Amino acid sequence: MPKRRRPFKRPLGERSYKKLFFIASEGSVTEPNYFSIFKQSNLIEVRCIKSKNSSPTHVLNRMKKHLREEGLKESDEAWLLVDRDQWTTRQLKQLYEWSKKSNNYGLAVSNPKFEYWLLLHFEDGCDIQSANDCSKRLCKYIPHYKKTFSTRLINENKIKDAINCARSRDTPPCVDFPKNNATTVYRLVEKLLPTTNLSNDH
Repeated sequence: MPKRRRPFKRPLGERSYKKLFFIASEGSVTEPNYFSIFKQSNLIEVRCIKSKNSSPTHVLNRMKKHLREEGLKESDEAWLLVDRDQWTTRQLKQLYEWSKKSNNYGLAVSNPKFEYWLLLHFEDGCDIQSANDCSKRLCKYIPHYKKTFSTRLINENKIKDAINCARSRDTPPCVDFPKNNATTVYRLVEKLLPTTNLSNDH
């Protein structure tokens, strides 16, 4: 008589908690598209908080509203992601002051705009004179770029290149936000990359 198998029982216990990164961004298309790259992790979860209103004040208020409704665990992080572009120093200072209120708050600013961070995945980003220059240069690497792009164009090595390039341009590291062509998005991405399994097929 064949030996009867014992039913398999999964050990009981708490499921491991994924660290949450909440990102309130100025853009509702490009930034969520980019950060979808990091949704494959077993250790973290990235949630982009979208809105059609892009002013820094609205980005901040959107984050505050989300945190009131969802809460933020001590291990989670909340990041504001905006462009330097057309906004005043006073507007950006408001976001910076909020980011200093907690160790798990962050502010990432790209000068002139988020596309500058994308550009650093392909080159050093020198001699950019305007936001329009940035978009035109990016089209050399992402043909017909219009806010969205295939994330297959970006792999782990390109992300590491962008981090290294952004860090070298952020010298000495800015306290609040970059005044020249630079981006502090790398400070957020270098926290996400080690926990994400990337391939060219993501």
